[in-house]
Amino acid sequence: MFICTLLTSPAQPSLDPALVESLRNAWGGGDAVWLSPDEAAEFSLTSIPDNQWDVWAGVQELGVDLIIQSSFGRRKKMLLADMDSTMIQQECIDELADEAGVGERVKDITARAMNGELDFDGALRERVGLLKGLNADVIKTVLSQRITMMPGGETLLATMREDGAYAALVSGGFTAFTQHVAEKLGFDENRANTLIVDDGVLTGGVGVPILGKQAKVDALEQITARLGLTDQDVLAVGDGANDLGMLHRAGTGVALHAKPTVAAECDVRINHGDLTALLYLQGYTRSEFISKD
Repeated sequence: MFICTLLTSPAQPSLDPALVESLRNAWGGGDAVWLSPDEAAEFSLTSIPDNQWDVWAGVQELGVDLIIQSSFGRRKKMLLADMDSTMIQQECIDELADEAGVGERVKDITARAMNGELDFDGALRERVGLLKGLNADVIKTVLSQRITMMPGGETLLATMREDGAYAALVSGGFTAFTQHVAEKLGFDENRANTLIVDDGVLTGGVGVPILGKQAKVDALEQITARLGLTDQDVLAVGDGANDLGMLHRAGTGVALHAKPTVAAECDVRINHGDLTALLYLQGYTRSEFISKD
């Protein structure tokens, strides 16, 4: 059995009941269940339709995300999340680079690396090298003035953890940022790279080994083994090429507002919803959401 989920942006909920009914009838689906009025609905299917991706492309133009997945084990016991452009709305290294006066150069390297055009380790070393001489106190400034959480993140974490799930933040970014974000959002642990600081100034170096694509897979393997879970118990979310390993390995791998080359390799793509979309994918209704407020 499969589940088809349709959802829109919670900021502008516009899911037309007529669209849901039309698809349900065309695909011979079960009764529609509304997870949130005007925002998210689902229905069961006995098989995956041959025209799934043609329909997906059509509803994307309407501001609707469409996901079809197995109904088995939808509620996950672990969340494994990327940080930059996933749990937060920025790329931390780009924000630091702006403060260092090399913003445009670094942003170009970041975009190419996240799109899979450059080797991650080499691209990270090159970008960090451009930060040499930057006062380490700038990190605090960036955190307080430039970094904003991705909408829905606190609700995603609070709801899954209330339901007993474990949450890990694993980033190709830096511990100076993941520690702050993990504490604010409620992650159980965080892993990232370390910016080397000497006498209060960034040296332009990064600690080794560098945490890249494989480190995220390693985190999945190590944490699930420690908790007695399986890959199928994991919901992973990310947006860049260095996330693909964990997205492919996890029971549900979500490409969230991802780079086109990354999204193309993932069956679960969220382009219009926010992080609460990951709750709808697991069958949670909005009335079940836990808010930290």
